Amino acid sequence: MGWAIALHGGAGDIPKDLPPELREPRETCLRYCLQMGVDALKAHKSPLGVVELVVRELENNPYFNAGKGSVLTSNGTVEMEACIMDGNTKNCGAVSGLTTVVNAISLARLVMEKTPHIYLAFEGAEAFAREQGVETMDPSHFITPRNIERLKQAKEANRVQVDYNTRPIAKDEKPPGSNGDSQLGTVGCVVVDNYGHLAAATSTGGLVNKMVGRIGDTPIIGAGTYANKLCAVSATGQGDAIIRATVARDVAALMEYKGLSLTEAADYVIEESAPKGTTGLIAVSATGEVTMPFNTTGMFRACATEDGHTELAIW
Repeated sequence: MGWAIALHGGAGDIPKDLPPELREPRETCLRYCLQMGVDALKAHKSPLGVVELVVRELENNPYFNAGKGSVLTSNGTVEMEACIMDGNTKNCGAVSGLTTVVNAISLARLVMEKTPHIYLAFEGAEAFAREQGVETMDPSHFITPRNIERLKQAKEANRVQVDYNTRPIAKDEKPPGSNGDSQLGTVGCVVVDNYGHLAAATSTGGLVNKMVGRIGDTPIIGAGTYANKLCAVSATGQGDAIIRATVARDVAALMEYKGLSLTEAADYVIEESAPKGTTGLIAVSATGEVTMPFNTTGMFRACATEDGHTELAIW
């Protein structure tokens, strides 16, 4: 047994010729966030504290679809969502529909710790944020030129857009998957400490050109985020497919009820439960295992374990 950490910056149809100016800043950020998480674990910070710390940093990076880099709705606005869960207690918190909160993941933790509820959304979540004094910014802070351009492309094609698609979308192009929906660029982190305590956190801006009010898998316990005493899981990809497959909870259930290892359980979910081309996940177990499977072209991901193993990869 030993500590382990994994993080992701989204799974999907990531082109192998992704330009260096789009690939390298993401890799640099993942490397920095991984080291930040490792340092926090070595300093005996709690798993919950580590996943919040790492996801906050990912939210602050405009190259990922969360926080500062959140993609735009059909109205040209941001609606951010996040979820955090403690494996030891199964305490959890989730938020959706945020328009001004700088770090959605921290508000999700406050929902968990300061309210009798699990999930707050839209006006109620914004009011709670003001009440708690968390950092907020004018909604324009989250709207980047890159995401304005992506919304314009998506509207011209009358569809939601794949996050890592960097070329113009042909109007007659068939969308990937069932309807082109994807939640690529989502960020997440899972951690286990030396005591086997687990935590998971996920944050996203959702879909380019999504309908106002749309909610994806990220804040839904058991779909995009889950942790118990066996494992912690954060999923990414096409949100609706992940919800239907209850991806994160299924990994834990296969370990609990079938006695599978973390890797076996995660591989089964990715290969058998989630439709091909829709899903990636990161997971750690109470015994320090780590796995990062996906059935998409690629997934921005990184991990480290106490025994010295580190990995950073896309494809």
